[in-house]
Amino acid sequence: MKKYRVGLIGSGFIGSVHAEAVRRLGIGEVVALCEKADAKGKAEALYIPNYFEDYKKYNELKHVQVHQYLNRMDLAYASADIIISRAGAGSVSELCIVGKPVIFIPSPNVAEDHQTKNAMAVVDEKAAILIRESDLIVDFENKFTQLMALPEKQKELGENIKKLAFVNATKQIVDEVEKLLN
Repeated sequence: MKKYRVGLIGSGFIGSVHAEAVRRLGIGEVVALCEKADAKGKAEALYIPNYFEDYKKYNELKHVQVHQYLNRMDLAYASADIIISRAGAGSVSELCIVGKPVIFIPSPNVAEDHQTKNAMAVVDEKAAILIRESDLIVDFENKFTQLMALPEKQKELGENIKKLAFVNATKQIVDEVEKLLN
């Protein structure tokens, strides 16, 4: 079976479940586990747990690279075959442009559960897989293994999510603002 490069975006509970499942299954390589805050001081100042300190021990494993913060997410996305991510608007938008298979695990701790709504907009187009955080321990390994075993499903997800991309969104927004100002 092919070894997959798995990009994990986010940390905390979801990162530990994913990293352990990927390692245990032996079918993938974890290429990034990104910290929410860009520096330990900032994490402490915002009362965000510094998960990097907990997870950096996984750097000792052969197929794991743990990073506190990445300035070049484009390179992390490019190196991954499968991406596992939260479902904030910025992440969803970026991942549509990237066009790779995605498993979304929306954070349940956000206003009006907007991450689930963001993920469902993509899932409804057959362009991603959603696993609720409350179902993560029960469902992740099964859904991840199924996706790894189905290259045609991976291709379908990647093609469908790419169709949802608004590549020139910033330019379109600026153009509209300039129209309003004139």
